[in-house]
Amino acid sequence: MDKTKLKIDGMSCQHCVKTVTDALTELPGVRRAKVNLRKAEAVVHFDASRVTPANLTEAITAVGFKVFE
Repeated sequence: MDKTKLKIDGMSCQHCVKTVTDALTELPGVRRAKVNLRKAEAVVHFDASRVTPANLTEAITAVGFKVFE
């Protein structure tokens, strides 16, 4: 299992956290996603044979947030 940390711009409340968490955990291959509002980041554990970091970024962008390096 792989792990990545994504910095996320635009989250302002717990509803945002839930939206991002749901978007990530709905992807096939994502085992766990921990989204932290204060740190503005998500730590995602995933199966790299089923999902890529680019897929994670796309899912977050699709629900209205920006991922940055």
